Amino acid sequence: MIGILIIAHGDLGSSFIQCASHIMGNGLPQLTYLRINAGDDPDVILSSALKLINHLDSGSGVLVLSDICGATPCNIGSRLVRYGRVECLAGVNLPMLVRALTYRHEPLAIASEKALAGAKEGVLRILPEVGNAASSS
Repeated sequence: MIGILIIAHGDLGSSFIQCASHIMGNGLPQLTYLRINAGDDPDVILSSALKLINHLDSGSGVLVLSDICGATPCNIGSRLVRYGRVECLAGVNLPMLVRALTYRHEPLAIASEKALAGAKEGVLRILPEVGNAASSS
């Protein structure tokens, strides 16, 4: 099973895990997060991230999900990438995480592609329907 590490600002990673647990049920093994705070030393964070990667990898690899490309969480994630062992996706959203969890028994490359597709497919514009609460006032 693929391990999943969320690297994100503040409480975002914890919130994603709480939401995923609500959707999929509580027993979500090999899933954790690394909190990034303003002023954190990236080298110290990298060391913590490497320890988490080693803990999460049971032999199938680890998928790192970061919150935004170009910021510290993604920069740390990019330093963790190892071909075939650790992949990193930026722009984590809840559909991405749920898809990653759903396909985590597949090879890392497949789970990564499914997670990326879930992120893209999970972003939609919702149009008003006749008779909905917003259109009835």
